[in-house]
Amino acid sequence: MAPTPIETKALLHDLPTPEPESPFPRSRKPYRFSTLCATVDNPDMKDQYGSSSVPIYQTATFKGVGNEYDYTRSGNPTRSHLQHHIAKISSAAHAFTVSSGMAALDVILRLLKPGDEVIAGDDLYGGTNRLLSYIRKHVGVIVHHVDTTNPENLHSYIHPTKTAMVLLESPTNPLLKIVDLATISKDVKEIAPGALIVVDNTMMSPYLQRPLEHGADIVYDSATKYLSGHHDLMAGVVTCNREDVAKQIAFTINAVGNALTPIDSFLLLRGIKTLALRMDRQESTAQLVAEYLWNLGFHVNYPGLPDHPQRDVHLRIADGNGAVLSFETGNKELSERIVAATRLWGISVSFGAVNSLISMPCVMSHASIDAATRAARGLPEDLIRLCVGIEDPQDLVGDLEHALVEAGAVELNAAQNKYVRVPDPDALSRAVHDLDLDSGKQELEWLVSAPGKVILFGEHAVVHGVTAIAASVDLRCYGLTSPRTDDKLSVHFTDIDNFYHEWDVQSLPWDSVTPVPVGGEHPEELDQRLIDALSSTTLAELGEEKKAASAASLAFLYLYMILAKGDRRPALNFTARSTLPVGAGLGSSASFSTCGAAAMLLVHRRISIPPSPPSTVTHTHHEGRRAIPHDIAEEANRWAFVAEKILHGNPSGVDNSVSVFGGALGYTRAGFGRDGGMEGIQGFKSLKFLLTNSKVPRDTKKLVAGVGEKKANEPELVNGILKSIQGISDEARRALADPELPRDALISALNTLIKENHDHLVTLGVSHPALETIRETTQTPFGLYTKLTGAGGGGCAVTLIPDDFKDGDLQTLIDGLIRQGFQPYLTSVGGSGLGILSPFPEHRTQGSDPHRSRQEAGQVTPPETPNPEIVEGYEKQSEFHPLRPSFEASVTTDLPQWAVSLGRWLYV
Repeated sequence: MAPTPIETKALLHDLPTPEPESPFPRSRKPYRFSTLCATVDNPDMKDQYGSSSVPIYQTATFKGVGNEYDYTRSGNPTRSHLQHHIAKISSAAHAFTVSSGMAALDVILRLLKPGDEVIAGDDLYGGTNRLLSYIRKHVGVIVHHVDTTNPENLHSYIHPTKTAMVLLESPTNPLLKIVDLATISKDVKEIAPGALIVVDNTMMSPYLQRPLEHGADIVYDSATKYLSGHHDLMAGVVTCNREDVAKQIAFTINAVGNALTPIDSFLLLRGIKTLALRMDRQESTAQLVAEYLWNLGFHVNYPGLPDHPQRDVHLRIADGNGAVLSFETGNKELSERIVAATRLWGISVSFGAVNSLISMPCVMSHASIDAATRAARGLPEDLIRLCVGIEDPQDLVGDLEHALVEAGAVELNAAQNKYVRVPDPDALSRAVHDLDLDSGKQELEWLVSAPGKVILFGEHAVVHGVTAIAASVDLRCYGLTSPRTDDKLSVHFTDIDNFYHEWDVQSLPWDSVTPVPVGGEHPEELDQRLIDALSSTTLAELGEEKKAASAASLAFLYLYMILAKGDRRPALNFTARSTLPVGAGLGSSASFSTCGAAAMLLVHRRISIPPSPPSTVTHTHHEGRRAIPHDIAEEANRWAFVAEKILHGNPSGVDNSVSVFGGALGYTRAGFGRDGGMEGIQGFKSLKFLLTNSKVPRDTKKLVAGVGEKKANEPELVNGILKSIQGISDEARRALADPELPRDALISALNTLIKENHDHLVTLGVSHPALETIRETTQTPFGLYTKLTGAGGGGCAVTLIPDDFKDGDLQTLIDGLIRQGFQPYLTSVGGSGLGILSPFPEHRTQGSDPHRSRQEAGQVTPPETPNPEIVEGYEKQSEFHPLRPSFEASVTTDLPQWAVSLGRWLYV
């Protein structure tokens, strides 16, 4: 039977033993760990005065030439004593001390070079995530975040030559997951022998776990925690056995100058002497606290509990369970009340000190990780972390119990004469939601929508560094994912010649995928290997005549495959429909990309829908506006931009940003003496516009090139026009964002700017006779102002409709435009962005006619496009009727009303 953690501490450790000072040495048994901690002795550095405590060499320089020490940045006797002592208790040949735990990790990550790949856990300290994100963006290192609790999860990410480092924590912080350090080290070395195994051992300290003994190459600790034990200094420790690695680390520390100071070295050395004593007390109390909470019925994360899923692995690699635990209450507000009600437990980040601490990681230590990534990694917002100190165990439990009572988490049961957990009245409702949105997600349909965009001011000039003003239009693309039961993947693009196609999920080129882990970001460049594989195999049969459908399919398949998690590859159909005219310069491709990205993030469980407010909460009804958090919107926008890259090669990012976030923004291209980037226009007031599709095809590249040629030939004229258009954009942005500007004054100002902007575009030569006809039709006799939008040369024109414009006149105008062969769309500009139909039962109305038979939900005869799974895939799904039949059968003009009739939508 495996020894318990307490028993293993009593075993002998094969660690270096200081030489006896007696001139008559005799055979000694190896010292045990607590003795090694308390005994600071370096035979090579005897103090000349026989000091029983290592002196503080508080000096920057040392006199002499060619001596061991010359400059404290490079070496100091106090620090040398400390590093020798740490190596001794860590089973290490080399030890280094720096200014903090994050400084230690920074030194280690400097071993990487651009193009290297790092495999890291998905439950890491927030600061570690922050630093990994930095090197990914600025150094060109590729980071894969993986659930390391199962060693097999790493296999698909290990590359024989590209994998340079594997970064592990065990137990993880704050979910106390256990990582099999020995097995992972062995597996990685077999496939990628050059990779470095790096372990953050802060949660255990060398007393309870020594990862170098299990195959790790480098181990680092935040010595601020257990090694110091008093939270009165900042320090980091790096240990290793490899001589080559040690030389690189020593060089970096000396070059950077972040070695630990003499005074802090002294304090850390003093703290280490009591490491074993402190941790024994802290660990035994932590076990008591964990069992107390566990017996009350809370979900507790602590490897000392019998139901911990990786307890056997932990017993094999560690000598104890540590003094950090976490538990869930099921309610974030309840957790906040518990934390606030404690007195003895200090509310603070960090751990490892003699004083006990309490915190909520999602709002403290891990707040730098966005909420979408936290949710995807299974980090509960209600999680409470307890870091146990050396206070009296009964006092700590008593203070925690008082806080639980005061917060309403437990109450006294008179019959049992003990405190029991208070049932959460909303727990059942949340459990049902979790069941619907997690374990049963393959049976859910997801309906999403995204708006198109219109360039109000600055088109063409934006190519030359002028700010463009873009806004969302209330003409939308809709995307619906529906489950299939035949292991097939299909798409139906009704606006691209009613295109339909399906593939066997398992036949897709999965061996060409480099998956992006949950919380990770797509590299700057597209995965050309995957694109080539899809183009040459999966999409090869479509041919040149279906170029547009092939491009849309490529974007969809790319997102589906690269976002898939492990072997979970759900069979589904994706149908996209649009009320936007396709190819008219209104951002139809960006709205498609946004719908596809959001749908795939939902299907693959990369983002989660915010829970419905508790029934006890009285809240304002916002019709779903701002219900989707900003971090989820950012995630959707990143992946929509990836889809736009597939469709257009080098997009600006304006179209997808407007489609996701809605409203209006100003965009300036970098590199023309102005700061580049996008800036939202706050307080944008929704405006009514008539968008008129000229139905004239555009050659955007030719039009852009024509302006460039005109600028080269007539620089004075064109530069003057560009300067004027910049002034128009600036004035428009000020007017649109001015909350005190009267509505009629705003309309008047915009009319003037619309006329001026269009006149400049005519001078640049990018208008078209059809656009001028539309402009004249709206001007006389209606007195409205119109300009081209987008690239011009065809496409759409936009006409501002004043609030007091008569309905009869508007209808007359629309009829006249239709008679001339144009297609007008009356819409509003500046509305909401990405929308997701709420999956919660209390938000759904099932549609205007939820009980009609399946045969009535569209045409009676089978459609020409063969999609037999449309019925087979619709076995009973929760309490909702399937959306796909009515979605595909609805008339395009009825789509918005149909979508609204389904229930509440959640918008960015």
